Amino acid sequence: MSVRIDIAGLRPERIAVVPSPLAELGMALHALSEPGHHPGLQGWATGVTARLDPHLADRMCEADFLWRTTFSDLFMPFAGVPGRGTLPGATLAEDLDLLDKLTDEQFVDAALEFTCALPYSTGGISALADAGVRRRALELAAARGPQQLRFSERLLADPPRIRGWLRQFARDCDEAFFAEAWSRLRHQLAADARHKTDLLRRKGLAEALAAVSPAVSLDEDAARITVDKLGEGRSATADGGLLLVPTSLGWPHLMVLHRHGWQPVLHYPVGSPEPVSPPSVEQLTLRMSALSHPVRMRICRHLARSAYTTSELAQAHGMTPPEISRHLGVLKKAGLITTRRRGRYVLHQLDVTVVARLGGDFLEGILR
Repeated sequence: MSVRIDIAGLRPERIAVVPSPLAELGMALHALSEPGHHPGLQGWATGVTARLDPHLADRMCEADFLWRTTFSDLFMPFAGVPGRGTLPGATLAEDLDLLDKLTDEQFVDAALEFTCALPYSTGGISALADAGVRRRALELAAARGPQQLRFSERLLADPPRIRGWLRQFARDCDEAFFAEAWSRLRHQLAADARHKTDLLRRKGLAEALAAVSPAVSLDEDAARITVDKLGEGRSATADGGLLLVPTSLGWPHLMVLHRHGWQPVLHYPVGSPEPVSPPSVEQLTLRMSALSHPVRMRICRHLARSAYTTSELAQAHGMTPPEISRHLGVLKKAGLITTRRRGRYVLHQLDVTVVARLGGDFLEGILR
């Protein structure tokens, strides 16, 4: 399983390595919402959370589905600007201005990515244009709780209002904690961007991608980049460009923006924390046995990012609910997942803290 980017016809001058303040803010929000994904940032996350104004903390929960699961493509709006060649802004304000260049359909579809089952790599009818897609989006939002349903209803009813909400929220986060973090991180990101750009010029794309991650490879004969992930997707640079965006807060996430019609982006970490402690022999035996099945590994990839019902997992994997239930039972017996009831829905989610004790390699593999 992998994500492939067709780069046939891509000119070297259309490849850029550029940090993005807004993308880094999205990753910061993700790390604050899911500290278990980022063991090396738990001290920073604890310090920021302790200083947060209660009102801002409440607003952070209001739409956390935009960044908790990883983070929404809305944090990389430069990729969606017509022409497929726009670079990230040098400042957060410039990145936020690019957010205004997205159409309402682009904005809503990206915001509903984790709620609405729109075809990501191939495109489809927008929830703004089709009542059936809209109804399905609201049903899926309702399964995740009243707060997410209310936000999705407001988003579909008045996209400009939510644009304004997101812009102001980003500014308030910048004032509260991100400006301080960015003042430290931007130098590391700029240095990494210079290094990768130098590799591109002197040794070519293959060497630069190898420096990004061992999981990224280039088949020059096929003109294709392959990113080894527990997920599938396709994109193409076509008449646009390719962006490599470094993040200091992102390990272990190696993300590929491959949304239909958007410029492809590789969002890659520039550092990694110290290895985590291994589990006991008894835990390791039980848990590795549970994870020995490829379907259960793919289920773990879903559950690492968000909570899902049995029916949603069955639909995503092309299986029956009883088949999914049997796999969930094995994972639950091994202590790898948790369940909670939300009204008439039972939601399952991976216990990332437990999985982290299996070792950084496995955690990186399912979160990549």
